[in-house]
Amino acid sequence: MLAYAALMPHPPIIIPEIGGENSRRIDNIAGSMENIGKDIRETGIDTLVFITPHGNVFADVLTCLALPHLYGDLRSFGCPGVKIEGENDRELLYELARMALEEGIDFFPVDEEKARKYRLSLQLDHGILVPLYFLKKAGIEKTRLLPISTGGLPLLKLYAFGQAIVKAAASIKRRIAIIASGDMSHRLKEDGPYGYHPQGPRFDRMIKEYLEKGDVEAILNIPEEVREEAGECGYRSLVIMLGALDGRDFTVKHVEYAGPFGVGYLTAGIIPGEKRESLLSRLKKEREELIKKRRENESMPVRWARQVIESYVKKGVIPELPPDLASLKKERKGAFVSLKKDGRLRGCIGTIFPCYDNLAEEIAYNAISAATRDPRFLPVEEDELEEIVYSVDVLEKPEPCTREDLDPKKYGVIVSKGNRKGLLLPDLEGVDTVEEQLKIALQKAGIGEDEDYRIERFTVTRYS
Repeated sequence: MLAYAALMPHPPIIIPEIGGENSRRIDNIAGSMENIGKDIRETGIDTLVFITPHGNVFADVLTCLALPHLYGDLRSFGCPGVKIEGENDRELLYELARMALEEGIDFFPVDEEKARKYRLSLQLDHGILVPLYFLKKAGIEKTRLLPISTGGLPLLKLYAFGQAIVKAAASIKRRIAIIASGDMSHRLKEDGPYGYHPQGPRFDRMIKEYLEKGDVEAILNIPEEVREEAGECGYRSLVIMLGALDGRDFTVKHVEYAGPFGVGYLTAGIIPGEKRESLLSRLKKEREELIKKRRENESMPVRWARQVIESYVKKGVIPELPPDLASLKKERKGAFVSLKKDGRLRGCIGTIFPCYDNLAEEIAYNAISAATRDPRFLPVEEDELEEIVYSVDVLEKPEPCTREDLDPKKYGVIVSKGNRKGLLLPDLEGVDTVEEQLKIALQKAGIGEDEDYRIERFTVTRYS
């Protein structure tokens, strides 16, 4: 069962052996972490489950160290003398792996063989070591550990993974505490590690306020652009921890905040309470309704691209063109097919000029390439299909132009020099100026900015 949960930051500077006098500037954070440790000690837990945004982190999978004996030190921060060892709760690990599989969540235990094969770390990272330093100061000594690294999975899957941890613990009768390790914004000050952005302090205020109110849904609904502009690192750890609390009221205590070095540090101890309605059940239902609505409103090119990819990924064949999409055979144009997953690009392949007999074929073959042959990504798998959002750009014939003729919102651009050619579609998120548009296109082509190159522009019709 889940006996306790906590949000704890991991700045190495808070440890006196590393930070010296500077560590005293965040004494309130250190004190709160020790108080959280005292609370956990009193619960008599069997295992500390750590969720860290460091360690072996991947875009599409969660990982966990699987060695029987765990070790880590802070030598990379100039302090090899701060070292911690502990026993891994492998029984809980493998029960969790089974639960994650049932939920369709990719979870990857890292043993010695896998570490060698994929060049992964087998040591506890500072996202675990720093909080654990203060928990041990509070008297937690012989508790087993389970060190999990977050991944770039959709938020709903991360939230569901939190529930999987609780179910796995209940299945083998473990009393656990979950520690969500993570700092808040890294953009609180101009002289901070990543400068200042107004979303930095805003993000930190939102997390603190919503957490104190127990408003889990508000935390889950913080826009992705706010999180990215804030430069946070603890959000996904927090989402997993909140998922573990799904269906329970909870009380928040030991809340402290500081940000003297340009990075936000927030602590919170959480005591699970009585049962309440599951947010996870409602979120899953809302997701199903969103997918249904999106498909009901698909344009013809997007519906065809989706049907082709679903058929090809599941069966390895291109389906017959449905009669109500026959009008796609009447045109012959270049087209790009783009795939996004959880708001992030998952594949994009296209043709500037038509290469096939008609637009239906152009879309079909580019859709397959976007899903299975984009060198930046692994091929799309069947269990991803429901999460993918499609768009199709149909290109008009390019025309020669000068830099002054460009508008990144209206026109796409093609740059070329000999056999080197780079293309960028119009109206892309984060590309707001002609300079940004040309720079990216030139990088894609491998053309230097000081070279003499040809510029063409084109318009597109974008379908969603």
